[in-house]
Amino acid sequence: MPHPPGSDVLVFFVNGRKVTERDVDPEVTLLTYLRRNLGLTGTKSACGGGSCGTCTVMLSRFDLASRKPRHIAVTACLVPLCSLHGAAVTTVEGVGSIRTRVHPVQERIAKSHGTQCGFCTPGMVMSLYALLRSHPQPSEEQLLEALAGNLCRCTGYRPILESGRTFCLDSASCGQHGARQCCLDQPGDGTCPPGRNGPQAHMCSELIPRTEFQPWDPTQEPIFPPELMRMAESPVQPSLTFRGDRVTWVSPGSLQELLALRARHPEAPLVLGNTALGPAQRSQGRVHPLLISPARIPELSTVTETSDGLTIGASCSLAQLQDILAKSISQLPVEKTQTLRALAKALRSVAGLQVRNLASLGGHVMSLHSYSDLNPILAVGQAALHLRSEGGARLISLDEHFLAGVVSASLQPGEILESVHIPHSQKWEFVFSFRQAQAPQNASPHVSAGMRVRFTEGTDTIEDLSIAYGGVGTTTVMAPQACQRLLGRHWTEETLDEACRLVLGEVTIPGAAPGGRVEFRRTLLVSFLFRFYLQVLQELKAHRFLKPPCTPRTLSDTWKYPQLPDQTLGALEDVPIMVPRGVQMYERVDPQQPPQDPVGRSIMHLSGLKHATGEAVFCDDLPRVDKELFMALVTSTRPHAKIVSVDPAEALRLPGVVAIVTAEDIPGTNGTEDDKLLAVDKVLCVGQVICAVVAETDVQARQATGSVRVTYEDLEPVVLSIQDAIGHSSFLCPEKKLELGNTEEAFEDVDHILEGEVHVGGQEHFYMETQRVLVIPKVEDQELDIYASTQDPAHMQKTVSSTLNVPLNRVTCHVKRVGGGFGGKQGRSAMLGAIAAVGAIKTGRPVRLVLDRDEDMLITGGRHPLFGKYKVGFMDSGRIKALDIQCYINGGCVLDYSELVIEFLILKLENAYKIRNLRFRGRACRTNLPSNTAFRGFGFPQGALVIESCITAVAAKCGLLPEKVREKNMYRTVDKTIYKQAFSPEPLHRCWAECLEQADVPGRRALADAFNRQSPWRKRGIAVVPMKFSVGFAATSYHQAAALVHIYTDGSVLVTHGGNELGQGIHTKMLQVASRELRVPLCRLHIQETSTATVPNTVTTAASVGADVNGRAVQNACQTLLKRLEPIMKKNPEGTWEAWVEAAFEQRISLSATGYFRGYKAFMDWEKGEGEPFPYCVFGAACSEVEIDCLTGAHRKLRTDIVMDAGCSLNPALDIGQVEGAFLQGAGLYTTEELHYSPEGALLSGGPEEYKIPTAADVPEKLNVTLLPSAQAQTGLTIYSSKGLGESGMFLGSSVFFAIQDAVAAARRDRGLAEDFTVPREDPGTCKPWSISVA
Repeated sequence: MPHPPGSDVLVFFVNGRKVTERDVDPEVTLLTYLRRNLGLTGTKSACGGGSCGTCTVMLSRFDLASRKPRHIAVTACLVPLCSLHGAAVTTVEGVGSIRTRVHPVQERIAKSHGTQCGFCTPGMVMSLYALLRSHPQPSEEQLLEALAGNLCRCTGYRPILESGRTFCLDSASCGQHGARQCCLDQPGDGTCPPGRNGPQAHMCSELIPRTEFQPWDPTQEPIFPPELMRMAESPVQPSLTFRGDRVTWVSPGSLQELLALRARHPEAPLVLGNTALGPAQRSQGRVHPLLISPARIPELSTVTETSDGLTIGASCSLAQLQDILAKSISQLPVEKTQTLRALAKALRSVAGLQVRNLASLGGHVMSLHSYSDLNPILAVGQAALHLRSEGGARLISLDEHFLAGVVSASLQPGEILESVHIPHSQKWEFVFSFRQAQAPQNASPHVSAGMRVRFTEGTDTIEDLSIAYGGVGTTTVMAPQACQRLLGRHWTEETLDEACRLVLGEVTIPGAAPGGRVEFRRTLLVSFLFRFYLQVLQELKAHRFLKPPCTPRTLSDTWKYPQLPDQTLGALEDVPIMVPRGVQMYERVDPQQPPQDPVGRSIMHLSGLKHATGEAVFCDDLPRVDKELFMALVTSTRPHAKIVSVDPAEALRLPGVVAIVTAEDIPGTNGTEDDKLLAVDKVLCVGQVICAVVAETDVQARQATGSVRVTYEDLEPVVLSIQDAIGHSSFLCPEKKLELGNTEEAFEDVDHILEGEVHVGGQEHFYMETQRVLVIPKVEDQELDIYASTQDPAHMQKTVSSTLNVPLNRVTCHVKRVGGGFGGKQGRSAMLGAIAAVGAIKTGRPVRLVLDRDEDMLITGGRHPLFGKYKVGFMDSGRIKALDIQCYINGGCVLDYSELVIEFLILKLENAYKIRNLRFRGRACRTNLPSNTAFRGFGFPQGALVIESCITAVAAKCGLLPEKVREKNMYRTVDKTIYKQAFSPEPLHRCWAECLEQADVPGRRALADAFNRQSPWRKRGIAVVPMKFSVGFAATSYHQAAALVHIYTDGSVLVTHGGNELGQGIHTKMLQVASRELRVPLCRLHIQETSTATVPNTVTTAASVGADVNGRAVQNACQTLLKRLEPIMKKNPEGTWEAWVEAAFEQRISLSATGYFRGYKAFMDWEKGEGEPFPYCVFGAACSEVEIDCLTGAHRKLRTDIVMDAGCSLNPALDIGQVEGAFLQGAGLYTTEELHYSPEGALLSGGPEEYKIPTAADVPEKLNVTLLPSAQAQTGLTIYSSKGLGESGMFLGSSVFFAIQDAVAAARRDRGLAEDFTVPREDPGTCKPWSISVA
């Protein structure tokens, strides 16, 4: 296709190959181009805003100053294709391949078990690879920094960091000795070596076979393309212009051209990293007809150091700024680098490294973000801005007038920011920066601050003072009046007192401020001032600047601050971030087990290497089909309204739009009466699907959704919260209730009665691969092929069948692998598949539907928020005699799984405790929010928090340690649950005792107490929680499973079963089962996909029983085949497997068999309140220790010890991965993950920019996981006496929450406040120790 008139040719390299593009659309990103144009689908699409790291690639450019190529990791979703002229791009496919050679980075992340679903893995690989290209032997700090911008929802990060640590210069496994091997282990493959004895003889800790790692040789990496070197060295850089349908991109080659262009088009934005403009355009749909890129102007990248300061070009990236600052700090005297040090510290927390590699200093300054980390420091550091225009140069101050947007102090039309001048600090001058955010890394701050003070020489008299805050207004806010009134004052506590009063009077945060948390943010204003006071005081003392008359007085009674000895001043540093360490222990296989039998061994995930090379194919990686169309959804913007009309006329006139799909197009059933696929007559929530646009491209489809005109008539009431629902008696189903004993009588005979409330917020699944489906209609017999990312292909098949009114046998659903599910890809994915199928039938063409992250979070729902009330009666000893708990969950607008969730919550609410008199009641509330749905743990993580909060309150009231009260109330012997199902708590007590011993709880609690006595502003807390998690569905039919096993005449075996690979390794475990049963090595076995055409009538892969039930089905099929082969094997015992198979074929013996498992017995009678709803229990215990910062609310996870009862693990590496991943996901639920809705019911926390799942920095510094050795009496109930661990570890994350609560209690004791409190949960997704009267 000829390129548009006036467009230039774009030249760049991808994976060593030259790309010449003559038809460049400025709106296309590198991510889109790689996936659509080049078919390089290893680079994944997950958020579109640069905040998750799944699309990370390496970008290389030749640096003229160093005469070397510079390699950086960037997020491809932010990089405009037009910006790549002269650059080299390396994707995961260019690093290594299973077809040629796997790179050491790819090999180590796979063999270290650092991949589960694998969707994030290519991005992790590229971040590590780019790090190694720049730093062949990185430090652990650099490793953590490199991965800070990459999110993973499955693994818990620990194995990913372990794989990266193998490249680090300072790596030593557990620190016990220099060898890269755990001090508890000896070489081996999981079998006990001869002569090994002692208490650990039967245990193993080697999950990573380091001896198998291929060495990494930096000299063997690909060279930078010489052609690009010559292009960079060319003395003349021509202006480049690229014209698209809506946008023109111009990249001038000289400063003069740039200024002339700016003069002609003063309204056109300048684009460097696209980190602000790109996400804004995507979320707001804004289009700028002209974009100007000044990236190729050398004057804008110049760095100049003079005697008075540092001048940095506006085009320098934030990552380059870090390097520039580090160099200057190392060369200059300390007194000159105060501002530079504050900036360097702040930069470490700005976004992820991929974004810092793109974002420019000039762009950051000029964006005037309210949450800026750098502008407060630059403002107090008296930075100046060098401006340029055709009319000449101008210098303005980066001060309160510039920040407030005063016209005379800002850029004039035609001007650009050329550079930023940062003055050197002076002697007797101190500059500090502060921030507090929802997460330690890659999160915008709640509040940031820059503060500077200069003293009269030799005194503590304030000569100059400047204070600036980010996050408290529409832009950075300064406090000039307060600072002016403090001049001439001494650096004393009275001055601090006055400063706080003045600043709070001048810096106001309105009650309706974006982000909320007004009181918390006001607290941070004061906390940062106090920390500034102390840090300056520390500096003055350290440098012996203060003369005796100026020594500050002790802190006043007004502030109630204790006297701070010198040793505690250092504790006021920011919470450090450490690379985690730990030991993973599991039982060794029996030495008599045949070497080729893989069961019980830590086998790498079958797709691990393919995940790491990008060759694992996910749903949207499937190549485009002939005549394929794209679908985008039109969703409601009202929470409760009548649909007056839907007018698609304008959308249908747009280029590329083929059809609008409405409820009228559905030939069969439009969902259920309660839960419509496409809305009819009215909408019940913001985000409900009304109709869908089908177009030639995804861009055209998405753009057209805004042209479908929907007219509403608002309805009342609008019910959003649980409290609203209770007030309106708005419920989805009848109350669920269980009772034991007589609670009313028991309450009459106790020493104490306590009542309390617990709020638990919702949680977004945040699977890395969003919902996506491809529907391909066939030309005959109404057949459909559906390729989907779903946990339940049979349910999708049934939903599509009923929607289209065709038999099930015409619909085939295929699932190769799923990029994470956690319950969110059960019911909702079927709905989306059905809508796409209607589009495919209406148009007669294939239809692809891929939700972006914001859409996915808006439409699909998540974990049910909970409001729980308890009344507990107990004795002075801590023994609980009576407990009454009432729970309400927010089910959203339709039933979905809410009734099952409330049933499971009530059934599991007792957790590990035997209380003789119980009453549990639960209701699912109907609200005008998207329907909440299944989520890992299925109600247990919310419900169990209620009873554990109750236990903690009892302990505080009795003056006992919480673990003592927990132990006193646990099940003791074989007993019956509240629903009268018998079980043995013996594994529970083993887990509990082992956890207490391994964690050394008494010793560490004593150390924590000693630390707390010496540390007024940092407090440590420790907590241990037990767990009894009932596994499975409460219905026998949901435990059935089937399998199909083929043996081919070459001896290879194809296994198919009804489970879906979600990242949990079910396919790996199934082949381990087949390998053992058929006595065939794993290399002869293969699993292709899960398909409703090969294994019909499957059950959703959920409830932790996927491997259990499908393993039994595979076992059954293999045993059938082996029984058929036995006569041949007996006749020729020395024969080979291939010979036996060939003989069977010759003798006409079937080499194909189905396997079937009828399921576990499970039932529940709610009328009687009794039954046996669950086949077995998983037990566990976790101990966590944290340290909190009382001034900011930040917390640091020091250590976590987990002991889990896994039975006889099929694959310890996979099971430990499930435990660690679930634990961190649980810690996220209880500490950092928050869903916010507007008063109109619109989701405000969409995407990773606003919704913070745990990052690599959230892993405990020491994380020890032990799979409890199996008991001698093994059960034959499950496959090889193994247990399903997919969900249970989720609740163990609450140990972090209760440790934080313990630390807050210590702070309250210091201040004479009541200890029997509950951490407030008004905004219940997060634990906020700062909302206690601590700071």
